[in-house]
Amino acid sequence: MSGGVDSSVATGLLVEQGYDVIGITIKTYKYEDVGGNVGNDSTCCSLDGINDARRIALKLGVPHYTVDFTEVFKKNIIDYFVEDYIAGNTPNPCVRCNRQIKWGEMLRKADALGAEFIATGHYASIMHDESSGRRWIRRSPDPNKDQSYMLWSVRQEHLARTIFPLAGFTKPESRSEGDRLNLGIASKPESYEICFIPDNDYRRFLRDAVPNLDEQIGKGNIMLDGEVIGEHEGYPYYTVGQRKGLGISHPEPLFVLNVLPSENIVELGTADKLDATTLTADNVNLQKYADLRDPRPFTVKIRYKDEGAQAMCHTDAEGILHVDFDEPRRAIARGQSVVLYENDEVVGGGIIR
Repeated sequence: MSGGVDSSVATGLLVEQGYDVIGITIKTYKYEDVGGNVGNDSTCCSLDGINDARRIALKLGVPHYTVDFTEVFKKNIIDYFVEDYIAGNTPNPCVRCNRQIKWGEMLRKADALGAEFIATGHYASIMHDESSGRRWIRRSPDPNKDQSYMLWSVRQEHLARTIFPLAGFTKPESRSEGDRLNLGIASKPESYEICFIPDNDYRRFLRDAVPNLDEQIGKGNIMLDGEVIGEHEGYPYYTVGQRKGLGISHPEPLFVLNVLPSENIVELGTADKLDATTLTADNVNLQKYADLRDPRPFTVKIRYKDEGAQAMCHTDAEGILHVDFDEPRRAIARGQSVVLYENDEVVGGGIIR
């Protein structure tokens, strides 16, 4: 329970359906460790959010606990986020958090409390094929709230113990349910920021997280077609596809094509050079099918807001996912998630390398 509309309504619906419900709010970071606007009420893990969750649980008559996951969250999510940026990648901490914290750690907590299932306010549903025993995520009917892209990494054994009370709901319907349940949160605003960067300034966060980061990395060359055209402020502050804030004057718009930590170089180029037709991914998790050794066509998303494109996909003997797009895709970024869909159903995904 984050204290927001979705998890609060999900809790209320479960109570109505007769479940024996325990409300859990997780504390994922220490406020003094992340800096920024820590009192920002739009973040899911703010102090106000924790207090709202406690109030909702009291109103619904369910026990509520706040559990401290700050140590495991720092090790597995925050440190990974920092290390991946320093490696020149563009990490997606929410995907990793879902697998390791919201499911991995939460199911351990569920076991300790004697709970059979965990439930969240995600907008998605779970499909189950009894013959194969496999479970997989299906998209929400609300395209503005569909969270299937972020759930590709949830494992089979975790899906088997998961309930999504908002499956089939749209956001306006959830707000209406919040009114009907008299929860007093129906008009609460959305949370969009990365929870541990409440001011949404990842450059500031990296500088705070790594003492003397600027001195350690130093400035370096900005290159265009093998020629030095400027100086960057530090390569972790640049991401593939970035156009604004480059500090370069050029007749044509330029974009970040690549970040090369070993050479301390940021490569720029024109928009057409952002296009690519292939990618590989590791850390693969398959949901709908047990394997993809034979190439098959799927709709593939390379970022959360991506509409998806057709591609042939297969995994090799080492478990690496290979994706060959029918048409070029723009700004494929290392560290982001690639997610395969069959119609509205998640086949699986991986981390782009």
